[in-house]
Amino acid sequence: MQPLTVSLLQTHTHWHDAEANRALFDGLFAQVPDAAQLVVLPEMFSTGFTMDSSQVAESMEGATVAWMRERAQSLGKVLCGSVVIRAADQYFNRFIWAMPEGELRWYDKRHLFRMANEHEHYAAGSERITLELYGWRICPAVCYDLRFPVWLRNRGDYDVLLVVANWPAARRVAWQSLLRARAIENQAYCVGVNIVGDDGNGLHYAGGSGVYAHDGEELSECGNTPSVVTQVLPWQSLQEAREQFPVNLDADDFTLSV
Repeated sequence: MQPLTVSLLQTHTHWHDAEANRALFDGLFAQVPDAAQLVVLPEMFSTGFTMDSSQVAESMEGATVAWMRERAQSLGKVLCGSVVIRAADQYFNRFIWAMPEGELRWYDKRHLFRMANEHEHYAAGSERITLELYGWRICPAVCYDLRFPVWLRNRGDYDVLLVVANWPAARRVAWQSLLRARAIENQAYCVGVNIVGDDGNGLHYAGGSGVYAHDGEELSECGNTPSVVTQVLPWQSLQEAREQFPVNLDADDFTLSV
């Protein structure tokens, strides 16, 4: 199995301005190396983390999803991040995975952040999914999901936990600690992409996007300024660690009801 090369795009976002945000990320794509196979944008990258779902929502046939599909094709890379989506008369905080061939897959955020009343403005997802890229198995999660280890427990079905977020600076220690913890307990790489700057609600974000190895080692960290960071994830070291220290053999069996 070949290594996986991932680019993290950490930036501010324009409040409730999808067109400006698409242009912002278009400018950042120039910093993504040709070797990158996966490009990760933050949570609600087109709007900011907003509860005005009815005002900003787009459909799966809307401009932002079409842009994601077109850019994935033109870049020749998978492009992902979450978008406010309206579907079947409901609103979702939807992680979208756009493939160069034009195909889309998605995951709807399961754990809605009640401290911001997200549960009153969005419908919760009910299915955890696994995505595949060049043989790598990737589990997507959105922000608050990171706090729920049972939902994210690796049952031998993923190699990378991928978290997109708008995680405020006031809880930066929790953000980085939980990314590291999820990597260790699941013997998987953990990739987290956050934003920086202030949003339309006056919340401050300090980035801290990064990549953690299966043993908790910090492989990349974006600091608190806008940046594009690319990290190569080696396959062999992950597999060797799982073989030499097979904690999964002693994991508790359980059934998760949703």
